[in-house]
Amino acid sequence: MGNLIAPLPDGPFRFVALDVETACRDSASICQIGIACVDGQGSIATWTTYVNPEQRFESFNIDLHGIGPDTVKDAPTFPEVWVDLHPFLYPYHLVQHSNFDKSAIAAACRVYRLPPPDLSWSDSVKIARNAWPEFKGNGGHGLGHLKTALGLSFQHHDAGEDARAAAEVVLKAEAQLGQTFAQIAQTNQKAQLSWLTQPEKS
Repeated sequence: MGNLIAPLPDGPFRFVALDVETACRDSASICQIGIACVDGQGSIATWTTYVNPEQRFESFNIDLHGIGPDTVKDAPTFPEVWVDLHPFLYPYHLVQHSNFDKSAIAAACRVYRLPPPDLSWSDSVKIARNAWPEFKGNGGHGLGHLKTALGLSFQHHDAGEDARAAAEVVLKAEAQLGQTFAQIAQTNQKAQLSWLTQPEKS
């Protein structure tokens, strides 16, 4: 583990939710990454790091998430974070709320000429649509509305908080549908149940 980022949570986990914030309209300009790791008992361990995007910040983005050049001036760059984060994420099935986070990670890998990330993803927006179809046209399935409708408590547009909210949406959808994450994930099976085969931490 490198010394540029905080230690990542100890697994194994059932799934991991991921969220990013960006510095500008360029989706590769990741300035914060947050993950929320859900274990077999439904407990959530969160982890967040700032990232120096090595790009300019736009005022719209700063106003949205409160992160600016001074916030990230001493933060690691994306490759410095990814060298530890990608091996951690690879065995797990990932959740994003909309497709933006997957696209941003892929864009950052392209900019830094890193290998395309081979990760398994599900969209908690689609999961929420299945669990609560009545929200369509009645507030929608964005995190802002789900926060109120499902009684979630989080600070919107903080990557760690939004990742935890996406994880909580999935947990509530499991209860609402009476199905497991493996049943509602709606994606390939590459990593879905890999946590079951990992040795328990002593």
